[in-house]
Amino acid sequence: MKTNSDVLIIGGGLAGLVAAIHLSKKKLAVTLIEKSAYPRHKVCGEYVSNEILPYLKWLDVDVSELSPTSISKFEFTTNDGKTTTAKLPLGGFGISRYSLDHFLYQKAILYNCTIIQDTVTDIAFNNDLFTITASSQVLTSRIVLGAFGKRSNVDQVLNRKFIYKKSPWLAVKAHYAGNIDDDLVALHNFNGGYCGVSKVENNIVNICYLADYVTFKKYKNIEEYQKNILYKNKHLKSIFENSTLLFDKHLTISQISFENKQVVENHILMIGDTAGLIHPLCGNGMAMAIHSAKIVCEQLLDFFSNSEISREMLEKNYTREWKRHFGKRIFMGRILARILIHKTVTNLLMSLAVSFPGLLPFIIKQTHGNSLTVEE
Repeated sequence: MKTNSDVLIIGGGLAGLVAAIHLSKKKLAVTLIEKSAYPRHKVCGEYVSNEILPYLKWLDVDVSELSPTSISKFEFTTNDGKTTTAKLPLGGFGISRYSLDHFLYQKAILYNCTIIQDTVTDIAFNNDLFTITASSQVLTSRIVLGAFGKRSNVDQVLNRKFIYKKSPWLAVKAHYAGNIDDDLVALHNFNGGYCGVSKVENNIVNICYLADYVTFKKYKNIEEYQKNILYKNKHLKSIFENSTLLFDKHLTISQISFENKQVVENHILMIGDTAGLIHPLCGNGMAMAIHSAKIVCEQLLDFFSNSEISREMLEKNYTREWKRHFGKRIFMGRILARILIHKTVTNLLMSLAVSFPGLLPFIIKQTHGNSLTVEE
């Protein structure tokens, strides 16, 4: 048995890697377990709100080195072709998870974080200590962060309630060569779902959509589904017909759950999508994952530096802060998702957005935060 570090992180996506960098920067001993090798593609919208840039700068993570696209405009289209646009309050940037995750991984290594490629098979908590069993080793740690994404075998290991509820959502993502505006992130509504389109580095177009599985399974394959359903939106039809698929095949994730999740479970502090998933239509999942890492790290640094803070207090403080920052946003995301699957309500919202130009920026702001600051 290897006695581990101060903090063990399960999952090496955005939240897990950023937490590893933050805690390692502050000289805590950190081990991160990730089942996949870097670099890798992930199903993701790949638009990041600028709200997290001050925090990344503090972490010495300069994403400009990756040559992301600068995004300042938002476009929304309905299934019957209506369009409205708005300026993004803070703006953002487009970067692939392939590049960003690998960049963060290298930064975590630079800060002496131990990163292990392995699969967690069991987690036990006894006598104020975690024992984590992986495929090839057993580790111990005082603190465990759960950063294993939207849906994982670890959710089953922990017997989390949401994992047993069937979800109607399937996500599909691929990169394309195509001609769209560099500074635009677009959300295109279609029958049974919505599709995000924006550019990332190297002039690549990322297309990622959430689809109703009941409708999706009526068709033989993704291409047939897209032509029969997504092409009904003329804007999406034009994008697909004028773009070339760069992947060998589309990436997919099924059973995406937007059910409430416990922020702390079995004394594990959850971050990113593991703690709560905002609908992709809100376009702010990546920024929220990074922000959640900041919140948990600040709580952990207080915990390790102040012996009067008990584990119970740590868990309560983190839960409170997570809900304060994200509870309203996730709630708004659920409301917007329900609106967009009803044609009549969507058309009404579109008409109001055209008549009142300030409405769309207001809605966007409800799912985005302010620029993050870091107190030394």
